[in-house]
Amino acid sequence: MSDLQDASGPPLILPFRRQESLECADQMPPMRLGLLAGAGEFPIRFARAARRAGHYVYGLGVKGMASEELYDACDAFRYAPLARFGKAIRLFRKAEVSRIIMAGKIEKTVLFHPFRWIRLMPDWRTIHMWLTYAREDKKDDTLLLAVIREFERDGLIFDSALKYCPELLVKHGFLTNRKPTAAQWKDIKFGWEMAREMGRLDIGQTVVVNDTAVIAVEAIEGTDRCIRRAGELCRRGGFTVVKVAKPRQDMRFDVPTIGVETIKSMHESGGRVLAIEAGLTIILNPEEVAAVADRLGIAVVAVNTEELALRTAA
Repeated sequence: MSDLQDASGPPLILPFRRQESLECADQMPPMRLGLLAGAGEFPIRFARAARRAGHYVYGLGVKGMASEELYDACDAFRYAPLARFGKAIRLFRKAEVSRIIMAGKIEKTVLFHPFRWIRLMPDWRTIHMWLTYAREDKKDDTLLLAVIREFERDGLIFDSALKYCPELLVKHGFLTNRKPTAAQWKDIKFGWEMAREMGRLDIGQTVVVNDTAVIAVEAIEGTDRCIRRAGELCRRGGFTVVKVAKPRQDMRFDVPTIGVETIKSMHESGGRVLAIEAGLTIILNPEEVAAVADRLGIAVVAVNTEELALRTAA
């Protein structure tokens, strides 16, 4: 990954700044960790990295969402229904885990299925969480913080996955050989401001832009489906995808994440540039992401707010 410098602007070599709250994983003593796993590759990557660092990982995967690969990635693993937090709490306590990590995507669309209460069959602890901590709204932060607060009633404390594997955070610079043009940098700057505002409102983390016009905004559907919707609306392609952390990102959950599937979705939909936030975005299999993006002609760059401000001023 190179420093950010291209022909369309002055050199911008800013230091990569890791979150101060993230401890050095190599200095941590072995611990018994619980993993509350949703969909995607992130829970698998976390479990493997945590075990390599000497930690014991007991995984509970959300039924119908979490990957079966977690059976091999964790020291012990089983599935649990989405709305049975009482059962999950009992299982974690029985496993004698000291800290819990939340990783992977939870498909919130299940909350809008017909007869959802019959499908989910929530237990009393889930109902208590819902009525006590999530009555005001159903934003992502509201729901996930409600889960954390319910678990904390039993002394189960949630940590950031990045406390145990900070190497998953993307560093500042270009990930690919291809770099954004001057016009694409303008779209990145524009999209960045829009994405930060969407994050502040807890709507989504991704905005798709073309020619300084917003094509699509991520909401409940997730990044890949947002990108595909942009492809349907912008048939000429060439758009820019901007994905950022929320202004006050809670690193215990919902940290922006990209992987190879993000790049493939962009290629299939006509995207040409992906801009992500350095130091606050998880990148899965970075070498493969870079190789696939280079092969498909997509520019991937990790930047930050201060840098974009300098680029605009220059």
